[in-house]
Formats: sequence, C-alpha cells, structure tokens
Amino acid sequence: MKTMRGSFFCLAVLLLSTPLLLAQDLSKYRHFTLGMSMTRVLERTGQKMADVKLIHGRPALVQEVSWWPPNLPGTSFQSDTVEQILFSFYNGELYKISVTYDQTSTEGLTAEDMVNSISAKYGPATNVALEIDSSKNDRSDVRQKPVASWEDAQYSFNLARSSSTDHLGLIIYSKRVNAEAELAIAEAVKLEEQEGANREAERQKKQTDGLEVARQKNRKMFRP
Repeated sequence: MKTMRGSFFCLAVLLLSTPLLLAQDLSKYRHFTLGMSMTRVLERTGQKMADVKLIHGRPALVQEVSWWPPNLPGTSFQSDTVEQILFSFYNGELYKISVTYDQTSTEGLTAEDMVNSISAKYGPATNVALEIDSSKNDRSDVRQKPVASWEDAQYSFNLARSSSTDHLGLIIYSKRVNAEAELAIAEAVKLEEQEGANREAERQKKQTDGLEVARQKNRKMFRP
C-alpha cells in the first residue's frame, strides 16, 4: 500500500512539474539574454558604439540600438523571420528586447498560430488577450495591442500587434529593470521640461534686457 501511495505521489509531482520542465528561460531570445552588457550585444550584432542612440543621459543612462538581421545571399540561406530588433539598455544593461517580424514571414498566420509556435518553445502562455475590434478602438495613443504573454516572477515575454502597422512582434523585458527604467525616463522628461522652461525664461530675459539697452541708447541718439 505504501508503495502504491508513493507511486501516485511521484506521478502527481511529475504531472505538476511537466509545464515547468517544458517552459524555457523567458530572459533569453535567440543569442541574446536580458542583463547582457551593451558591449556583448554590439559584438553579436556586428554594430558599433556609433550605432547606439542616446535616449536620456540622466538621472540614469538610457540607450537604444536597432539591428536588422542581414539577408545573406545563397540558395541554402533561409530568410530570417525577424525584420528588426530594438535593444534597450539601462545603465549599460540590456533590459528590453523589441522584435518586429518580417510581414511576409507571418502572412496568413493567425494570432493562435503565433501563440502555438511560441508556446512550443517557451511553454503555455500565462495570458491570452481577447481579440480587439479595431473599429471600436479609437485611442490613437495605443501603440501595441496585446495578444498573449508568458511571465514569471522576473521576466515578461509578450506577443503584441502594432496598432499602426498591424505587424506582430515580441516585447521581452526584465520586470525589475524595466520598472526602474520607466521611473528614470519619467524623471528625465521632467528635468528636460524644466531645463527647457528655464532656458526659455533666460532667453526672454536676455531679449528684454537687450531691448532696454537699445532703448536707453536710442533715447539719447535719436533725432526726429
């Protein structure tokens, strides 16, 4: 009897753990891993520091670099399904990967087809969004429509559809670092707005002072 109970217990544990065994590391996409240094990403993509775009310099360093996987010639080459990857860095650390698929490679595929394909590698989706009727969605500020997501305590792996181009893509990020980056970006925007207002006030004061100097000079020099 004890042997049978032990066997049932082992079987239950195995069944419960199967999804975990099938699921892959959500921090990885192809040859890239969240947390990688910018130097390693540039090495793997063949890019240079000149290709890196500065988004904000303070209170934290936020940078981006876009990469278009090369289409190599040759009959044996199978075109990549990825059109572009945008790498986002927070203080030199890769914290978000945004993937845009080539439209011809996803032509005819339904959202369900894409979810099934991704689930085969990363395990069952933790959330699948309901289809959104675009005719009832008038919000022009919505950039991405969620299709499905795969999440754990640290990472978020999302399939989304662009509202402007209708292209499908992936958005993969570290929850902790993404939250820090969003706070830093919001603070950077405030600083830039404040500095812009200060510069405009200084410009107007300088202009007013210059006009007053010219007025005093011309009051003495003007002859009707």
